[in-house]
Amino acid sequence: MTFIEEKDIKTDRQTAMQEQKLQELLVYLSKNSPFYRELFAKHHIDISAVKTVADLASIPTTTKDDLQQRNNDFLCVPAKDVIEYTSTSGTLGSPVTIALTENDLQRLAYNEYSSFSCADGSKDDTYQLMLTLDRQFMAGIAYYLGIRKLGAGIIRLGPGVPSLQWETIKRLKPTAIVAVPSFILKLIQYAKDTSIDINETSVKKAICIGENIRNTDFSLNILGKKITEAWDIKLYSTYASTEMQTAFTECGEGKGGHYQPELVIVELLDENNQQVAPGTPGEVTITTLGVEGMPLLRYKTGDMCMYFNEPCACGRTSLRLSSIMGRKKQMIKFKGTTLYPPALFDLLNEREEILDFVIEVSSNEIGLDQVLIYIVPSEISEECDHRIRAYLQARLRVSPHIKYVTAEAIQKMQFSEASRKAIKFVDKRN
Repeated sequence: MTFIEEKDIKTDRQTAMQEQKLQELLVYLSKNSPFYRELFAKHHIDISAVKTVADLASIPTTTKDDLQQRNNDFLCVPAKDVIEYTSTSGTLGSPVTIALTENDLQRLAYNEYSSFSCADGSKDDTYQLMLTLDRQFMAGIAYYLGIRKLGAGIIRLGPGVPSLQWETIKRLKPTAIVAVPSFILKLIQYAKDTSIDINETSVKKAICIGENIRNTDFSLNILGKKITEAWDIKLYSTYASTEMQTAFTECGEGKGGHYQPELVIVELLDENNQQVAPGTPGEVTITTLGVEGMPLLRYKTGDMCMYFNEPCACGRTSLRLSSIMGRKKQMIKFKGTTLYPPALFDLLNEREEILDFVIEVSSNEIGLDQVLIYIVPSEISEECDHRIRAYLQARLRVSPHIKYVTAEAIQKMQFSEASRKAIKFVDKRN
């Protein structure tokens, strides 16, 4: 059997499996979901006519606004069957609660077991978790459950405190860390300041969460380069959201996050809700498979990505997602230029003169986007200011407003009492 024939058989099996799970989901939603039962009735949708993934196009999409405004109407089980309440981070608007049953937690464990396995993980690894496992954070409990299912060791240390992270690495010798990439830079800086030889430690790989480490062509971005130039470590990018309860994780090839078709149906849609072609930006839209508590149908995540469907060198044949290009609602139109926050983050992370930052977008008196960047500079001088402004003008072709602030001030802007991660983009538009 040729590789192409084998790929076609795998694709046919995957399609048949998804279609069966999709039909089961539609019946389940029509019986148990107040929101979707109303949606089907309002749009005269005959769920028995939706037999294929292509047929999904006949069903309206669901948005974050729907979840925020009618959160409880998405719950498909009695409250007594809910054993875990998680919530979104509230990056765009108010947080959304996602309720999970015992079966949902088992599904979540399988999802991360598959993800860590994809990222070259095994029972011989020990993972140091540099993230919160409280505050209703789904990812924290998901990583914990997935690593347990993998049979690997777990060190639940939590976020921050580089000194404690390094002390624990020296003492317990983890082989891998799970962390936000910008925090890994802080670990590197602390190691330099305290003469720790990071390349002599036990850590050989990092699962990177919450921030991009790659450009859309899979090359390392500035953040990824800064880490690997200082630390001989293998980086694996992962993309997920609380709502989809599923992750897209890189293999060792580093060519995009691998799709788990048994857990989710993914569409990448254009402005007209039509599927885009490979290599074309589209909004990640998901239909959860196998979720009991709060399943979602054609849910638009707001994340803009590209997908690639040629087989990966690792042997997997399902599609892969690029890093997030940006959030659809966060797109900035500034002086005729379209900008996404992740691209701005990359530019700002590239300069040694910029120690930290927050980007604030607001509307001017005629409704146009205005960009103000709060920057912690490496020094207060005309020369430093000139270098920063000249660099941004050259790279952006436009000149955003800049305000220099202290490290203490930027910390207060980035972390509120309820925040689980640093907020580097503030949207004050009308």
